[in-house]
Amino acid sequence: MRRLGIHSFVWTDGQTQEGLEFALRKTAEHGYRMIEFAYLKADEFDLDRLSKLARENDIEITVTMGLPADADVSSTDRESVARGKEILRKAVGSVRDIGGVRLGGILFSKHGKYESMPTADGWKHSVEAVAETAEHAKEAGIQIALEVVNRFESNLLNTTAQGLKFLKDTGRDDVKLHLDSFHMNIEEPDPAGAIRLAGDKIGYYHIGENYRGFLGTGTVDFPAVFSALVDIGFDQDITFESFSKAIVDESLCYACGIWRDTWTENDPLAAHARTFIEEKWREAEMRAKSRAAA
Repeated sequence: MRRLGIHSFVWTDGQTQEGLEFALRKTAEHGYRMIEFAYLKADEFDLDRLSKLARENDIEITVTMGLPADADVSSTDRESVARGKEILRKAVGSVRDIGGVRLGGILFSKHGKYESMPTADGWKHSVEAVAETAEHAKEAGIQIALEVVNRFESNLLNTTAQGLKFLKDTGRDDVKLHLDSFHMNIEEPDPAGAIRLAGDKIGYYHIGENYRGFLGTGTVDFPAVFSALVDIGFDQDITFESFSKAIVDESLCYACGIWRDTWTENDPLAAHARTFIEEKWREAEMRAKSRAAA
């Protein structure tokens, strides 16, 4: 694990400059070394100020996003694909301008439930859009990581195996997978096995409980998850992600199905998550050493 991060939606709904600055300060206060922001439009936020505040607090920035329905790069409609490509191009610029290290999330389709099956042409359009975006990102010194999500948030990449095929089709070695314990708990029959299958193709990992609340209080098998990450020598960033209606904005509630308060106090949540992740990581390392010594 390179850096331990926390999603800004633990602290703020992300709608104001003041909220994002508050999130940065709280992230540093709790000892995290990375913050994840949702897509920040350059004309709505002072990216230079956020970048400066992050540097002052020794915090790295990663950005994740999903595409709207009218800018779906997996569409068969060329105009929608073109709009999606332009959004992705601008997103790369925003990540660069804020001093971020990564653009992740649902970059390959709209973020939301589909009413139709994916198409071969849609897959091809999406692959082309991501490859084009990756070239822009390379020029900006930014990593691209594609988040494999559950069936209710995309119809294109729901499993690690699908994600690996998509990476291969891009023809690029610099596009990575962004895996997430919440989504894997829904879609993968063996999440730990999927992590081992992906290996060094994983560029970013989200830690989240099955119901988006306090880690270790749900159904995710975290010992297995952490053991798999240690076994593959994972040395990239891990971010704690948790959503509650108490904080996140209405649009995300709709997109992710956040219909209730999964928690109401964010300070205890953040403190517990950091301790939990660090402890589970150490335990996984100890198990790996014990196996090696046996």
